[in-house]
Amino acid sequence: MYGRELAEVYESVYRSRGKDWGAEAEDIARTVRERCPGADTLLDVACGTGAHLSTFRTLFAEAEGLEIAAPMRRLARQRLPGTPVHAGDMRDFTLGRAYSAVVCMFCAIGYLETVADMRAAVRSMAQHLEPGGVLVVEPWWFPERFIEGYVAGDLAQEDGRTVARVSHSTRQGRATRMEVRFTVGDAAGIRQFTETDVLTLFTREEYTAAFLDAGCTAEYLEGGPTGRGLFVGVRGTGSAG
Repeated sequence: MYGRELAEVYESVYRSRGKDWGAEAEDIARTVRERCPGADTLLDVACGTGAHLSTFRTLFAEAEGLEIAAPMRRLARQRLPGTPVHAGDMRDFTLGRAYSAVVCMFCAIGYLETVADMRAAVRSMAQHLEPGGVLVVEPWWFPERFIEGYVAGDLAQEDGRTVARVSHSTRQGRATRMEVRFTVGDAAGIRQFTETDVLTLFTREEYTAAFLDAGCTAEYLEGGPTGRGLFVGVRGTGSAG
């Protein structure tokens, strides 16, 4: 997942859908400051190419990223010189500092395979919050909202390059198995590649329990940037148990 070929066309595809990372980051910043008015530092976990982070760093005195995929991390660092983009796994990372806000956007947490993995990630993120700091996680779909056989298609055209993306989703145990085929055409020719995404269908109750057990409150907001909602929590003054 998130190899070099996908990293190069990732933003183009989602821009073709109308995705606006800057507007989403502004909305998340407002959500954070409604709960922590003085929030001035932020960590963007699974920051990808830095599309949200590029706006977060204008809205907070300090903003940093964490990304496990080397091709995505490389693009984020190229885009945001001077902004720390750490290599790390959301399930187990230690940066040696705390932030006013930690966010994990665009359903990245769904790529974790088990409830134990998801709980470990929420705990790791919560442990990087200051007391009173805010944790925001955008989930993947809940099981009851999964649509067997769902097909999506996108066509992106910009800067002399055309990208066609077609995906097909099936249920694989507790997860969505999404086969995604890309056709990319540019001055060099036409090439194709396939990605297979497996995203776990965690329940609302499992996310809520993970937040509470990590020492945070747990609030679910309907809607969110992609219609899947947002989990928002505030870390208490005690340590996570």
